[in-house]
Amino acid sequence: MRFTLPTSADTSAFSSPPTPYAELNGVLRILVDEVWGALGDSFVGAYLQGSFAVGDFDQHSDVDFIVAVRDELTDRQVAALQVLHPRIYGLECVWAQHLEGSYFPTAVLRDYRHAGAPVWYLDHGSRSLIRSNHCNTSLVRWVVREWGVPLAGPPASTLVDTIPVAELRREIIEVMHRFGKELLEDPSPYRNRFYLAFIVHTYCRMLHDLIEGRPGSKRAATTWAKAYLDPQWSGLIDRSWAGRPNPVVSVRQPPDAADFESALAFVRYVIAESARRGFSP
Repeated sequence: MRFTLPTSADTSAFSSPPTPYAELNGVLRILVDEVWGALGDSFVGAYLQGSFAVGDFDQHSDVDFIVAVRDELTDRQVAALQVLHPRIYGLECVWAQHLEGSYFPTAVLRDYRHAGAPVWYLDHGSRSLIRSNHCNTSLVRWVVREWGVPLAGPPASTLVDTIPVAELRREIIEVMHRFGKELLEDPSPYRNRFYLAFIVHTYCRMLHDLIEGRPGSKRAATTWAKAYLDPQWSGLIDRSWAGRPNPVVSVRQPPDAADFESALAFVRYVIAESARRGFSP
């Protein structure tokens, strides 16, 4: 069976269009209908998170989603999802290749203390699910609770308990140092145009979120960084946006060598700046 994109009229089951992009809304309609059909009564709800939730998206954004399910998925349910996700990926629409999301049992989603446990996850650009803790973070829960875009199911705020600001900051500083250590010890796996931009934007966002005590988008965080951090980094931040479009292409392209070394220096600067402002592991 091959899926075909619905017409705009066929997406009317959404109470309101979840995004401004008609073709993406069609992909999301198929995603919700097929996942709900595969999971039956286990399906609780589906929500957009990430840039489409915080409101700072564009045509190059990943489409981050979560699906809430009553309990751990059974082997039979996982097998059904492993069949339908490649078919959705094969839709003649570029948005279908940019889906990324996780399947959360409701008990795991509700309580941030379950962060870090692996759940079933569809990586960006992937056709199949793996077990991963990629989305199982306090930050994702915060975004889902406060800004999650409902595709189906009850309001996301009813499924996620409030996350303490102290917990959000603890998680951010832990990731900042762990990823920084990995990156600085061996930057070779990240030496491409895509990761040059990813590194700069991610460290802008982590410092912004740490200081502000709330999640923000990469665009908002880079604007904040240019306003409040040492001006020496402004040029690097601006140039890094050139690496965002077409990640499938940019991940295969070498970065500007000087800018990549500056990005590593920026990681060191952000870690030192966070400590100077009183945040440490």
